[in-house]
Amino acid sequence: MTTHHASTTLRDVIGLDNQPPRLSESALIMIDFQNTYRTGVMALEGAEAALAAGARLLERARAAGVPVVHIINDGGENTPYDIRAHIGSVCDEVAPVEGEPVVVKQFPNSFHATELEKTLGDLGVAAGSGRDLVLAGFMTHMCVNYTAQGAFNLGYRPTVVAEATATRALTAPDGTVLSAAALQTAALTTVTDLFGTVVPTVDALPA
Repeated sequence: MTTHHASTTLRDVIGLDNQPPRLSESALIMIDFQNTYRTGVMALEGAEAALAAGARLLERARAAGVPVVHIINDGGENTPYDIRAHIGSVCDEVAPVEGEPVVVKQFPNSFHATELEKTLGDLGVAAGSGRDLVLAGFMTHMCVNYTAQGAFNLGYRPTVVAEATATRALTAPDGTVLSAAALQTAALTTVTDLFGTVVPTVDALPA
């Protein structure tokens, strides 16, 4: 019987800190909390639970008075990502309020070809400012993962709140079906290897 041992993470190799940040010293990035993922062809496993967690996280961030930025993906008309229609709109439970910027993207990395980096800078959250980024949203393996990567590449320290993310089952290249749970675990593990830290729940994020 082969025994598998976890290998050292890239973060450990290069000496990066794995302590989660305090929410009060961070900015919250709410990624693609759109109706797209609640129903129809793009419905995610666990979307409602993740949305409820995202709402609790957003409430905490607002109470702490930290910057909040909402990201929405615009896929154009007649797609599940039509931001002009209900299907592509931000879910009511986490809808932006006055003063919370909304950044529109068209790529998985929320920083790519968007105003996100400038918006964060205007909010006093430039890379190296001492404020960390807390990420939540949809889908874990896609826009959450690649936004964490994009943030890392720019010098930010991103942290993903696992329970406020969700994904879906996909067919692997060998034809087997990879469950949503397996893909969720793999995506979050990819983040923790290099790009950032992951906390399991909203409550696990220090105040």
